[in-house]
Amino acid sequence: MLYSETLFGPVDKVKIAIDRIRQFEPPEGYFVAFSGGKDSQTIYHLCKEAGVKFDAHYNPPTVDPYELIYFIKDYYPDVIFDRPKYTMWQLIEQKGLPTRLKRFCCSYLKEHGGEGRICMTGVRWEESQQRKTRKPFEIVTTKKEDRKLFNDNDEERRLFENCAQKGKRVINPIIDWSLEDVWEYHKSRYLKHVCLYDEGFERVGCVGCPMSCNRIREFERWPKYYLNYYKAVQRFLPGYLERCRLKKKMPYKKTAQEWMDWWIYEMPNDKNQEKFDYEFD
Repeated sequence: MLYSETLFGPVDKVKIAIDRIRQFEPPEGYFVAFSGGKDSQTIYHLCKEAGVKFDAHYNPPTVDPYELIYFIKDYYPDVIFDRPKYTMWQLIEQKGLPTRLKRFCCSYLKEHGGEGRICMTGVRWEESQQRKTRKPFEIVTTKKEDRKLFNDNDEERRLFENCAQKGKRVINPIIDWSLEDVWEYHKSRYLKHVCLYDEGFERVGCVGCPMSCNRIREFERWPKYYLNYYKAVQRFLPGYLERCRLKKKMPYKKTAQEWMDWWIYEMPNDKNQEKFDYEFD
């Protein structure tokens, strides 16, 4: 079978990714962070090809598309569902709506699990400007500034393997893959994917994510989620308004509809959103 040079050319990215995976296989196996999206599917199947031991975990954020959840259950029945302590709606009731600058939802709903394990993610440089600073191997601690990053050379691999610093070890085997590489891998392995990609959705994560550029379309597709956000804001408002009264501070928004309209239509272009401290401590 012939492939283009993006993935299986002079630099075989599949071989490099598999080498990264095999390099540090722990006796208990890897903790694979699985979302059901194209990237996490790729690392799941690369682990299969590498012949390493692993268990895949999905952290349902309670706002993922129904189609994605059904897809995971149908095609990846071995994936473990790690239920979060709080739902998105409970977090909003306590903290208000998440924004681009205050995405508390990720730390509560997604970035847990795998403590004491070597974890694997499908993070790629091409996904965002922030992720361009990531490396194939990382030591992640509670303090972001203490994160240690390692490349593929032998010396840094040894440092990663022998690092005495406490923290979660993370391997990003497809960090240097492009979007075309990922889809080429899927095509070469005849992998099925969630139907949302075929409908033009570039991302299949949380409905209403403040980092998404298609939230209006998402809420049109899943109106129940819009209603759930609205109701959560209604429950948040009494505490927020009381806090403003005690601090003698003018509420930024007084009704659930005002909050939702700002969040969907104005917030993405609001350069001063960091001024609005409406979260509870």
